[in-house]
Amino acid sequence: MRRPYTESMTKAQDRRVTSLAGYPDLRLRRLRRTAGLRRAFAETRLSPGEMIAPLFVKEALTEPSPIPSMPAQSQHTLESVVKEARELAGLGVAGVLLFGIPARKDLRGSEAWSRSGVTQQAIRAVKDELGDEAVVIADLCLCEYTEHGHCGILSEDTGVDNDATIAAYAQIAVAQAEAGADLVAPSGMMDGQVAAIRAALDSSGAKETAILAYSSKYASSFYGPFREAAEGAPRFGDRRCHQQDSANVEEALREVALDIAEGADAVMVKPALAYLDVLRAVKQEFSYPTAAYNVSGAATATGTGTGTGSGTGTGAL
Repeated sequence: MRRPYTESMTKAQDRRVTSLAGYPDLRLRRLRRTAGLRRAFAETRLSPGEMIAPLFVKEALTEPSPIPSMPAQSQHTLESVVKEARELAGLGVAGVLLFGIPARKDLRGSEAWSRSGVTQQAIRAVKDELGDEAVVIADLCLCEYTEHGHCGILSEDTGVDNDATIAAYAQIAVAQAEAGADLVAPSGMMDGQVAAIRAALDSSGAKETAILAYSSKYASSFYGPFREAAEGAPRFGDRRCHQQDSANVEEALREVALDIAEGADAVMVKPALAYLDVLRAVKQEFSYPTAAYNVSGAATATGTGTGTGSGTGTGAL
C-alpha cells in the first residue's frame, strides 16, 4: 500500500471541525439539496478549456480508421486531424496532443525527427488552421517509430540505451519546434531527457517552445488501447526498466523535482485516475503546472466519454 500524503491536510481538518457548530444548528445537506445549489457551491470545476485531446495521425491513410478499443476515436489522415482539431477548438477545448504513426519504421525510429515526418506534417497543418487559437502539443517518443516498439534506441546488452536515446529526443524536439509545436512532451521516462531537450531547443533558437514532461509515468496495463491506437506496443519485453514502479511515490517526487530543475515548464502524472495520491502529492509539494493524463484504458473501464464499461460517463467519477 502506498503511504498517503495527508498529514497536513488531516491536521487542518481537525482544527476546522473543532471550530464548527454541530447538528442541528449546522446542516451541510442544505447546499446539496438541488442540482443548482450543488453547481453554485462546487469546490472543483472542470471545463473544456482545461482539457487537451490526444489525436492519432497515421501516414498513408486515405480516410480515418476507427480504433476498436477506443470507441468513437480514430486514427486520422492529415486532412481529418485538422477537421477534428477545428471541431475541438470550437467546443472550447484548450488544445491537442499529437501522436504520429509513420509508414516506415526502423531500429532507431529516424522518421521521428525527419522534417517531413508525419507528426511534423500534422503540427504544421493544425497550426496553419488554428494559429494561436488552440495549443498544439507534440508527443515526443520513439515507440511509434521503431520496429521493436520500445521508447528508445536499443543497445546489445542493456536494453534501452539511455544516453543514445536522449540524443535522439533532442533531435525530435528541434524538428517538432521548427514545425510549430507550442509544447513538446517527452514521454519516454529517460534520465536527463528534459535537460537534453531544453539545451537542444535553446541552441536551435526555439527558446519559447515549452516542455510538458511526462515526469511521473507509471508502468500500467491501462495503456493497452493507446498502444493499439499508436501502433507502439513493444514487440518483446516491457517498459518497466524506465517507467515507474507502482509501489513508489517518493521516487515520483524525485522525478518531478529533477524535471523542474532541468527546465520543464509543466509536469504530468500518468495514468492519473490510478495515481490520484501521486497527483495530489506533486501539486502539494511543488505548486507547479501539473497535467493529469486520463488514459484510454481507465476511460474505457469507467465509461467516461464513451458510455461503455462498468460506469456511465461522469457518474463513474
